[in-house]
Order: sequence, then structure tokens, then C-alpha cells
Amino acid sequence: MTNTKEQLKKIGDDFKTRADGLKNRIILCGGTGCVANGALKVRDALVNQLDEAGINVSIEMRQEDKGLTYVSKSGCQGFCQMGPLLTIMPQDILYCKVKLEDVPEIIEKTLKNNEIIERLLYKHPGTKESCTGHKEIPFYQRQKRTVLENCGSIEPEDITEYIAKGGYEAARAAFTEMTDKMVCDKISESGLRGRGGGGFPTGLKWDLTRKSPGQKKYVICNGDEGDPGAFMDRSVMEGNPHAIIEGMMIAAKAIGADEGYIYVRLEYPLAVERMKIAIKQAENHNLLGQRLFGTNKSFKLNIMEGAGAFVCGEETALIASIEGKRGMPMPKPPFPAEKGLWGKPTVINNVETLASIPLIMLNGVETYRSLGTEKSPGTKTFALTGHVANTGLIEVPFGTTLREIVYNIGGGVTDDTGKITDQNFKAVQIGGPSGGCLTPDHLDLPLDFDSLKEVGAMVGSGGLVVMNQNTCMVQIAHFFMQFTQNESCGKCVPCREGTKQMLALLEDIINGNADQSTLDLLEELAYSVQKSSLCGLGKTAPSPVLSTLRHFRDEIHAHVFDKRCPAGRCKALAQPEILADKCKGCTACLRKCPVGAISGKPKETHVIDVDKCIKCGVCAQTCKFNAIIGVA
Repeated sequence: MTNTKEQLKKIGDDFKTRADGLKNRIILCGGTGCVANGALKVRDALVNQLDEAGINVSIEMRQEDKGLTYVSKSGCQGFCQMGPLLTIMPQDILYCKVKLEDVPEIIEKTLKNNEIIERLLYKHPGTKESCTGHKEIPFYQRQKRTVLENCGSIEPEDITEYIAKGGYEAARAAFTEMTDKMVCDKISESGLRGRGGGGFPTGLKWDLTRKSPGQKKYVICNGDEGDPGAFMDRSVMEGNPHAIIEGMMIAAKAIGADEGYIYVRLEYPLAVERMKIAIKQAENHNLLGQRLFGTNKSFKLNIMEGAGAFVCGEETALIASIEGKRGMPMPKPPFPAEKGLWGKPTVINNVETLASIPLIMLNGVETYRSLGTEKSPGTKTFALTGHVANTGLIEVPFGTTLREIVYNIGGGVTDDTGKITDQNFKAVQIGGPSGGCLTPDHLDLPLDFDSLKEVGAMVGSGGLVVMNQNTCMVQIAHFFMQFTQNESCGKCVPCREGTKQMLALLEDIINGNADQSTLDLLEELAYSVQKSSLCGLGKTAPSPVLSTLRHFRDEIHAHVFDKRCPAGRCKALAQPEILADKCKGCTACLRKCPVGAISGKPKETHVIDVDKCIKCGVCAQTCKFNAIIGVA
């Protein structure tokens, strides 16, 4: 029975005693990306081959063993570009891109003879200097991992390790030492704002729900992360599920709820599995259920798998989905705090928000507010993807500049071949389909809720897609508009029809069929959809379009008036050309052209006849020197 402070401490102390008796601990990144690249197969091979070598090895932290080599997994360690990742403790050796065939060498050299395998270490792109462990790698050095700290180190399916890290102590204190109002006040004092995108003050939301009359209330965790390129919430659910459960318990205490739902996307099977395991473990330790921590309070948790509709990330649509209805938003008011799930007062917070709660309760408001800015305290996780050297999951204090993220943590902007190049940065799409573009002019902009709003962007859920100079911004706007148009629930006309018409106008621009009236109509329509749509999806759907019109109007004008795509990505507007400085005169393209549009002598620069060219792309595919542009 795990109900008292002493019992929690004993479980934690027992784990620490077992950990102190280990010879080695090997941690394989068990996030979705590394698992897809074979991390768990590497783990199994390590265990089998260590056992064959007569080394005392286990995938469980056993009480009776001393000198054990413990092979465990973690959640996402963040450095996705370098996965699968393997960490050896206590030496803090980090091996990157580990394959099955590396296992014998790791056992023989590192585990038996304490030798470091240089070729498996991370190397600085510029200096090629090797980094032995996490503390030497700029990608990790320049972050402030708080919510993500345990994701990359603890075994997500072992509740005792979470407890050893102070887990459930904040929930115990909330239930036994604080009133409902005291919990709400503490979260309000911390300044925590919702990490789902809107940035609404969490303490205020809780307090409004607390004051709503009713015997039955609910807590909902919104894990319906649907933005393209975003995987922050998924990684927290996979790597530190007990933090989410504890955050929901504290929320339940604050508002007087006795039941909660974790709403997870169906496309996140690993997150669903680990959340279910965590709930079962918490129940077995009497951390969920009846008479929590010796009080008369109870709390039950349920898992609900969503069908993958983006609109279900909106609070009222999510509630409808849990109730078994079609996921469609409802007008507000009433807000969920007054009338939510099955008509009862309900608090809905996203995964990252809830995972922050135990840290605030355990470490104190001042510690939390020491990071971030005055109006946006704390840290924010971002999924860093696109044309950047180090893609992955990062966490930085609010107020960190875009330059710090892209160049110091991300390692710089890459070209289409993956090579880091100077002056190649064009834009970052932040906040996914609900967000906007940031340009080189914004590199020194502090990223927080208010600063981003001032430049027509938003934090959103935390997607950061870096784009180089070869990116067509009209196509990016088209991509996100295609996404939101597909994901529109269809309930309100402005979103259902407006996104469809905006998509058609963008297609006209890409295909060279646009004029000034197209631009005028696109902008007018974007503002109309923004103002008149029912829910957040429709209201923010035009954001990427408006952001592109604001920051890349010259590029749009080139498409509309010059019938030219500056990035050379729009096939209908591309001007086929063979670059003289790259052409070797090998005649390969000339021989492959199906319409005879290419001429030239061997070892001399070839030429494309624009009138004959059908832009089939065969020549570009054939050329080994990347000398042909404007045909793809």
C-alpha cells in the first residue's frame, strides 16, 4: 500500500539501493523514432550476447543482484537525427546510430575493457571533434530540459524509478497538506500557461472549474497532437507517463474531480501502451483508486483513443468524441469549466501542461519562474525538423531566440543534400497549421506567447519546421491549407467552404493562373474565415497564408506577375535551364531527352530549348552533377 510519505520514500530508497549496486546501466532510446530504427532489437541483442558472454545481465532492476548490467529503455532522448541512441552509465558514454552489428564491439571494447569506440561518438559537424557524452554535445548543452529530463533517462514502464525521482510526492502533498484553493493559487502564482497553443493561464482555468457548482467533475488530458511535424506530447507520454498521471491527480484535487480521461491519438500506439501500463502500475500501488493517501478522495483514470481527427484537439470537439459523438466543436459559452463532459464541469489540459504540474509543486513557484520570461515563465518543448542539421525534440526556456535554436542547438541550416551552408536560412514555420512564418528578420526574436503574437505567429503546440532558400513559400502555405481543408469538420460554412476556396486560389498561384484579383480575393477571404469560423481550427487556418502574404509578398508577386517560382519548385512556372558552372558536357541528358529539347557537343555546356521542353524531369534525374533546374 503506497499511501504515505514514508512508504513512497521506502520505494524510492529501495530503487536507489539497487541502482547503486549496478555495474553498468545501458539505456536504449525507446522513443518511436529510435524504435522504428531498431533500438529494441539492439537491446535484445545486447542482453542475449552479454548473457552468452557470462555477464550478469537483466532487463529488470533486481533486488538481489550486485554487479548487474541493467539494460533498460527510455523515452525519446531528443537527438532523433542521431538515433538509435545508446547510453552507458555511469561513464555517460553516448553512442549514436547504433546498429545490430555494433553490439559485439560494444561488449568487447567498452563493457569488458572500458575502451571508447570513436566511430560511434557524436562529432561536431565543423571541427569533427568527438563528444563522449551528453554534456559535451551542444544540442544538449544549450537546452534546459525539465519536462523532458526524465524522458531520456528513466525506464517509462517502471513506476519505482519515477518514485525514486520524487514522483507522486507532489500529489501526496496536494491531497494531504493543501486545500483545493491552495493548489489553484500555487499554479496561478507560477504563471503556467497552457502548452496546447492558446496559452491560457492554467491556474485560472482550474479555479473557474473549482468554483463551478456540481458534485461530479472531470479532468481530461488532451493528447490529440495532430500538427504536421509535431511529436512533443507523444514523446512525453512514451517517456514519462507517470508525470502526466500525477499532474492529472493534482488537477483533480484542485477542482474536486474524481475521474479523468486521457485522450490519445490512435496513431500513437506506443504512447497508448505505456500510458495503460503506467495507469495499471499506479492502481497496483494504490496511487489511483479509492482513499488516496489516506484521504476520502478518489480518482479513476480512463484511456480514450481518438480516431485521428485534427479538429478533436479543440476542447469541445474532444469532449464530443469522448461522449461517442462525431468530433465537432460547439459554440462557447458555456465553456467546459461550466459545462463540459456529459454536461459536468471539466478541466482540459494538454500533455506538456500536465507534466509541468508536479515540477511546480515539488520545486516551488520561484524555481519555476526563474526560467522563461515574466509573462511566459517556464520552458517549452519544440519538435525541431526540416532543413536543420540536428533534428529532434528540444526544450528551452521561453524567451530563447530563434537564432539560438536554429544555429546553436539545431547546428545550422542545411541544403537539399544535408550539407550545412551559410546564409541559407529562409524561414521557420512555427505552430503548424495554426501558426505562421518567421524570417531572418526574426532570428533574434525571443520566442514566447506575446512576442510571437505581435508578429502574426503563435507558439502553437510547438512544431518548428526550418526551411532553406530552395523552399517555395507558396507551396508551404498550400501544404498547410490542404491539411486544414482536409481536417475541417464541415460544421461551419466559413471553415468548410473558405478553406476550400483559399486552397483553390493558392493552386491558381502555383499553376500560373493568378492575377491581382486572385491576391485580393485570397487576402479578403483569409480575414473573413479568421473572423467568422466557429472554432480554433477555422480561426487559425488562414494564419500560414496571411503570414506568407506578410513576409513573402515579393515571392508571391513573382508567381503571379512574373509567372516565375524563385525557388524553382513550382513545375508550371519553372524555366528549364542547364547551369554552365555544373554541366560537364557528358551528353547523358541529351541522349535521354524524349523530345530532343537538349543540344550540345561533348565536353561543352548543353542547352535546353524552352519551347520544346515538356518538363518531364528525365534530364534532371539522369544528370549526376545536379546541373539541371526548372524541370522538377
